[in-house]
Amino acid sequence: MTPVARLQAAYELLDNISQGGVADAAASRYFRDRRYIGSKDRTAISERFYAMLRRLARLEWWVNVLLERPPEAGGASVRHLFVVDLLLSDNWIPEQFQKNFDGEEHRPHALSRAERTLVDKIVELRGDSKEPLPLDHPEMPLWVRMEIPPWSEAPLLELFEGDEAELAALNSPALLDLRINQLHGTRESILARLQFEGLKVEAGQWSPLAIRVFGRPALGTLPAFKDGLVEIQDEGSQLVALLADAKPGQWVIDYCAGAGGKTLALAADMNNKGRLIASDISEKRLERAVTRLRRAGVHNVERRALGTENAGWFKRQVGKFDRVLVDAPCSGTGTWRRNPDMKWRIGPADVAELTVKQREILDAAAKLVKPGGRLIYATCSLLPEENEGSVAAFLETHPEFTVKPVTEIWAERVTTPCPAPGPYLRLTPHRHGTDGFFTAVLERSASAAAQIPESPELASEES
Repeated sequence: MTPVARLQAAYELLDNISQGGVADAAASRYFRDRRYIGSKDRTAISERFYAMLRRLARLEWWVNVLLERPPEAGGASVRHLFVVDLLLSDNWIPEQFQKNFDGEEHRPHALSRAERTLVDKIVELRGDSKEPLPLDHPEMPLWVRMEIPPWSEAPLLELFEGDEAELAALNSPALLDLRINQLHGTRESILARLQFEGLKVEAGQWSPLAIRVFGRPALGTLPAFKDGLVEIQDEGSQLVALLADAKPGQWVIDYCAGAGGKTLALAADMNNKGRLIASDISEKRLERAVTRLRRAGVHNVERRALGTENAGWFKRQVGKFDRVLVDAPCSGTGTWRRNPDMKWRIGPADVAELTVKQREILDAAAKLVKPGGRLIYATCSLLPEENEGSVAAFLETHPEFTVKPVTEIWAERVTTPCPAPGPYLRLTPHRHGTDGFFTAVLERSASAAAQIPESPELASEES
């Protein structure tokens, strides 16, 4: 593909997102339908596409200012964003648009009058020096400059005590982490295997099972991956499973298992011994876990979909589980760096609805915890109302549970310092180099009586 054809492909993907598409799914479908696109072209197109997603708010601000609209009006067309991105990010000059925007051979069509206005005004702002204009502008509001939704600026600034570096980290590309499969070897042996297979890797900072990978290797083709030695899992997500402290022979349920990432980690901690249930409201997500479980050599997992079909089964499990892990559906604010399009699809009303779901799920899942057992609550959100707020609401109505400080569990399982002072685990991309995660461990009194749960109706896809 020519460089301009690659640009056109990135534009088409961005246009799909503007019509309600989801970035990862849109990219996968686009390349699946165009198998003639080579690997280098796919990489270049993807990099451009995701880079534009990380500067959408600033590009839109520029479009509106240049077209003399209110700066925060929104509604800029994808083509306008595309043109301004070439002007600001690539320092294009008018002659490049004339040469390449003609609609021939997978090239963009000619500029409209409004688009020519954008070009002319940028050229005018460059002046005689013709120096590139910076994407950032001193008149931009903080939320525009940081590429976060306007509604999230106040709560995130309060959470981070005004540290803009924390906000900036939410828009930085995420690195790739792997979790070693303890059923197949140690981190040292698997690190050596990956290095032998040509990967640039190092041990993770926080999780004793984490390996950080540099570059963009085709993991699916690596023998170590095919043999089940490693799974793709953010280091923060690994710590959630670690704090569940599942042991061989226990009864454990991953209540919102999704496609099974944390289920795999729990199974390895249990050394394939004991009873491990993977449950989720989506049977399709649970089905997708089958291949991963088989590849990892896991055989102590039973899958159970949540809902009316299994309501009777769940009622019979009252008070039987040593560990109940609830990776609850949430706003995903901690994963914005990984899913830069997601932040523009969620608002305060969605967060309010999610907090209700979280508390309903906690109520249902808690009834499965045996006396003396633990309920582990986790989200990939940074917002206190979804984290400390949901835990506080739960404890108000469940006095039989108390908080087990994560520092105590950490001291028993890991030799390195705990990344958070407790009593909860809170991780951020800037401070810890992981996705944003929150984890609370709640222990049930050994003398608490079991109660019959309502039929579970809600679960999340694992982050």
